[in-house]
Amino acid sequence: MRTIKLVAAFIVLPIITFSQTKPSQYAGQEQRAIKALSAQDIQMYLEGHGMGLAKAAELNHYPGPRHVLDSATELKLSHEQFTKTQQLYDKMHNAAVRLGELIVQKEKQLDSLYATQKISEPQLRAVVGEIARLQGELRIVHLNAHLEMKKILTPVQTAKYDDLRRYGKGGTQQHGKH
Repeated sequence: MRTIKLVAAFIVLPIITFSQTKPSQYAGQEQRAIKALSAQDIQMYLEGHGMGLAKAAELNHYPGPRHVLDSATELKLSHEQFTKTQQLYDKMHNAAVRLGELIVQKEKQLDSLYATQKISEPQLRAVVGEIARLQGELRIVHLNAHLEMKKILTPVQTAKYDDLRRYGKGGTQQHGKH
């Protein structure tokens, strides 16, 4: 009887385990134009969105120019502040779009190298290294815009910005002009 139970366990257990196998979290993504990027990722890069790249600044009392422009009335921006903020945003946005386009191109190149099965380790290192460099540049563009934005606002406006964005009193720096 014990032998029958063991044999049954060796037959039934693999069948149960196989039937409970979950599909990969990547299932369906093989249909993407660029496998590593969703359509939304591509759109965000091409439109120059921040994508959370400046969180270190944003959550430590360094406002972002896009959100400052959106809250210009509540922040009571002067004409000069509004103009400087718009210029800062335009500069940041143009650089972000340019870099985003390059990132998407490089991701497409990487995808193509794998799709055609013509990739070598030196190519891999070169393309991924360039993607990493571009992503770093993109992050610097967004973080630097927050750094420059801090210089345009008063400490009161920065505190108001944090309140409008519903940020608590967290963060490591005091409100102040830097």
